[in-house]
Formats: sequence, structure tokens, C-alpha cells
Amino acid sequence: MDLATAFATVIPAERRVGFKAYDGSSTGLIGAEVILEVTRPRGIHYIAGAPNQLGLARAYVAGDLEIHGDVYEALKRLYPMPLDHVSLTDRAKLARRFARDALVRPVPPAQERALGGRRHSKSRDAEAIHHHYDVSNRFYSFVLGPSMAYTCAVFPTPDASLEVAQDEKFDLVCRKLGLRPGMRLLDVGCGWGGMVLHAVKNYGVSAIGVTLSRQQAEWGQRTIEDAGLGDRAQIRFSDYRDVSESGFDAISSIGLTEHIGRRNYAAYFRFLYDRLRPEGRMLNHTITRFDSSWPSHYKRSFINRYVFPDGELSPPGLIISEMNDAGFEIRHDENLREHYALTLKYWCANLERNWDACVEEAGLPTARVWRLYMAASRLGFDINTIQLHQTLGVKLGDRGVSGIPLRVSGETWSLDQPQ
Repeated sequence: MDLATAFATVIPAERRVGFKAYDGSSTGLIGAEVILEVTRPRGIHYIAGAPNQLGLARAYVAGDLEIHGDVYEALKRLYPMPLDHVSLTDRAKLARRFARDALVRPVPPAQERALGGRRHSKSRDAEAIHHHYDVSNRFYSFVLGPSMAYTCAVFPTPDASLEVAQDEKFDLVCRKLGLRPGMRLLDVGCGWGGMVLHAVKNYGVSAIGVTLSRQQAEWGQRTIEDAGLGDRAQIRFSDYRDVSESGFDAISSIGLTEHIGRRNYAAYFRFLYDRLRPEGRMLNHTITRFDSSWPSHYKRSFINRYVFPDGELSPPGLIISEMNDAGFEIRHDENLREHYALTLKYWCANLERNWDACVEEAGLPTARVWRLYMAASRLGFDINTIQLHQTLGVKLGDRGVSGIPLRVSGETWSLDQPQ
């Protein structure tokens, strides 16, 4: 059995994906907008040895599997791929054909990580954050654009620019938190400081941001100093658990909960609760799973090994319950799933537009990791295998006083009355 025949056995022709391989075989090439090409035997060894997303990812990152055409479109055509159409006879033929290939275990690409030590210890968390966020600030600037915001944007209109949408995201968080001049804000997992900078400049607060990425902290602090805001804002290279201050008026957690670990939610939300004053608000912005039956963590997944080591996703109901059990009164929740798909569309376009510069900065294998990861994430948000939830909680004051107005104007969180 040649490789093209094996491919056609598994991938139905109606998926409209062409294939060619180093053994000279091919199928479905005429008029194909998407073509997969296995360029060398090592690619088959990777795929046969781990016949799931990890094997395919290894082959792609190593350059043994090429995707000709748009990567997002390729994934959209291939996923999901139930194998009900593959007969038991054909499965036996495939097993015999690739048995020897499965025994060959080439070394995975250097970009693959399997961390040691206790999961979510401070040292292991620092290593996980370093792996993903310290690629290089220059690389991130090519992908994220001028905002250097690496979380879901909020698009006021479908045709809004990425920069406008990222600014709207930060402003929406500020409005939900009810920020006013003189307040104190803590931003945990602050990235390059975008939320801190926006809140201090536009709402007159003082703010502390913390991140476990040294490169992020250096960039963020330099940006704050350049803006002349060093007297009211700071970005710390620190674990959030080392923040000793308390009595904050508001806390934002934008894209950090994914790194906390499900077993640590109770301690995490209680820590943040204890850092707030009575009537203080906390906004949690996190990627979630839509299905509560799914595990929070897939050890042998592409995302875990190449992108977010130790990352864990939970359903929104669990997040809300853990916040509630930590003492927060839940006041609002919204799903921004479509907004994250749009955000990733822009990031993917930025990567392709700056491809040569990204490869020069981070190396071809790392650039390929990002191309695959962002296209797959965009698809996940599009088809609702992952979501993005913002959940607002308040630490009640005496006798249940929340400090939140009776009504706000819809999802804009303006104090203006609805029209």
C-alpha cells in the first residue's frame, strides 16, 4: 500500500484535501486548494508512532509534513475526522502497513517540552511561562501588532481593526471593574502591561501588574516609564502568589486562569478575594471548555507539549462555582467566543505577513508551531470546542452591600441608560 492509498482510505474525497508523498504517490491534486505533503520517511515515523495530533504536529514542526494552502482551511476541512467509514479490513491493512514505522521513534523536535517536578509548583509554573512567553518580544510584536495584547480582543463592529478591538477589551474590563480616579488596581498575569497602561492613562488609577515572564516585565515597565507613568504604575517580574499588598479596589485576571490548574482554583480565587477591599470587584477573563465531561488537561496533546505546558481548561460553570465558593458574589458573565476567533484571524494574518521576519527571529520550527497553534485555536473558537468567558465577581461589604449600580446599559457596561 502506497502512502496516497493509505491517505485516501482515511480521508474521504469529499473533504477536498489533496495529498502527495516522497514515495511518488498522490491523490486529489487536481484543483486542490489544500494539499498535504509528506516529504520524508521520518514524517511517517512520527505519525505512525503517535497516530494522533501529537504525531502530526511533530511531523509538521520538523518540516516532514507540509501544508500547501491556508493552514486554517486545511484544519477546517480535516476536523473533526470520525473514522466510522474505515472498515475493519482496511484498519487491519493500515496496521500491517505502518507497524514497522510505528516502532521507529525519532527524537521529537526541540520545541517539544515535557516538564518535570510537581505540577503548578512555583518553579514549574515559571518554566512553563518561560517556554511560551519568552520566545522574544520582537517575535510577539510581529504577531500581536502595536497593542502587544495577547488575549481575546472585543470587536465593537465586525470590521474594527485589531488595535481598536484590543483597546475596547481593556476598556470593557475597566468599565466592568468600575474604575475611577484614585483607585488601586492589581492585574495578575499582566502580559506586556496593556491593561495596566490603559487603566492608568484613561481611568486615573494606580496599578501593579505581575507576570512570570521576565521579557514581558521588562517590556511593560519600559513602556510605562516611557509614558511618564512610573509614579502610578509598575510591572513586576513575580509570581502572583508573592503579591503582599492588599486592599485593592479592583483586580483583573486576563488570561492567567488557564495556567493555574483546576486543583488550585480554590486557593487562587481565595487569594484574590483576600487582596480586595469590601465592595471591590474582580474580573476573570479565561478560555474555557464547553463540555464539562472533557478532561482539563491532555498530557500528550500538541498544545501541552508545544504551546502551553501544564495549561488547563475548565467549563465556565466550574469557574463560576469556584469564584462563588471563594466568597465572590457573581454579578455578570459573558462568552466572547466569536471575538476570540476574530482576534486569532488577525494574529494568523500578522504571522503570515511577517513570516520571514518571524522565522529569522525565532527559527522556522517555532514559527511553524505558532502557525499551527493559532489556526487550530481559531477553529476551536469557531466551532465551539473552546470558549472565552469574562466573569465579574464582587467582594460584598457590610450587610451584603455590593457597590454595583442597579442597572447598567447592556453589555457595554456603561452607566448610561439603555436606549
